[in-house]
Amino acid sequence: MRIVHYLNQFFGGVGGEERADISPQVREGALGPGRLLEQLLPGAQVVSTVVAGDNYAAERLDELKAAVLAQVRDAGAELFVAGPCFEAGRYGVAAGALCAAVQAELGIPAVTAMARENPGVDLYRQALHIVDSGTNAAAMREVVQKMLAVAQKLARHEALGKPAEEGYIPRGVLRDEFVEETAAQRLVKMLYAKTVGEPHESEFTAASFPPIPAPAPVADLSRATVAIVTDGGLVPRGNPDKIAPSAATNWGAYDITGLSDLRGQDYEVSHRGYDTRYVEQDPDRLVPVDALRELEKEGVVGKVYQRFISTSGLANPLANSRRLGREIAQKLKEEKVDAVILVSA
Repeated sequence: MRIVHYLNQFFGGVGGEERADISPQVREGALGPGRLLEQLLPGAQVVSTVVAGDNYAAERLDELKAAVLAQVRDAGAELFVAGPCFEAGRYGVAAGALCAAVQAELGIPAVTAMARENPGVDLYRQALHIVDSGTNAAAMREVVQKMLAVAQKLARHEALGKPAEEGYIPRGVLRDEFVEETAAQRLVKMLYAKTVGEPHESEFTAASFPPIPAPAPVADLSRATVAIVTDGGLVPRGNPDKIAPSAATNWGAYDITGLSDLRGQDYEVSHRGYDTRYVEQDPDRLVPVDALRELEKEGVVGKVYQRFISTSGLANPLANSRRLGREIAQKLKEEKVDAVILVSA
């Protein structure tokens, strides 16, 4: 089996975050996890490895897709493998996009692996069989074994079993099957098991959203520090934190000390989900620094926090959004912020 392998700059041995902007590089043979692929699948050959930086992948995904498709086609590959990516968000999003493109446009099997919290999972799990890598990169050998088991079945056009049996993340696909008991009988058994505290498992797992209790009201707003947080993608010109316009995996905090108005020439918008022209003309339409400064002067609020926080909420999987929210909340708590104005596009 001829394999083309995709790695980010870290697993490709090029470097860390300082090399995240590198353009795609094609290396002959196997690198890093690719050597393990060859060891675990006798007769397999990683004919080439494509290495690209995570920032490059996030910002120029279409160009990366074109380069990978050309390499897979030219190499006569019979399998495309990306990762494993574990919890690396930009890596997971790129790996999912590349596998989906190879599978759809070239008709050869493609497989990747990542942690369930990786944003690439929610974006591509319906199109792909994504192996559950967990969060520990030390489990590389076990993860690669699962990837190869799934890949071999896909290559032989064999039907894959249930996610728990094969080790891939549930795709949200319901399939009919013949069983001995009726739905009513199975339901009664599950209900009984639940009431007596015995193990039971639902046949359909609905999305759950745990209730979030409302915080206590601000006792005295005139003494409170108030921050602005947005998922509308406003960033300083040049996008210094390289926040992706969709499925963003990071956020930025931008200084507004001494500013009473945001000027359009100083900012841009990294978001593809709305018409950004009006915000680019006057960023205060999204991040209302001008209005909040007026309230500060009038004594309605005690103090405006010295930075606004921004990310892009477009096509952002729930698990990733929760992570970003936790990080932002922790930052604001450390800075003694009392209240937040959350504005959206």
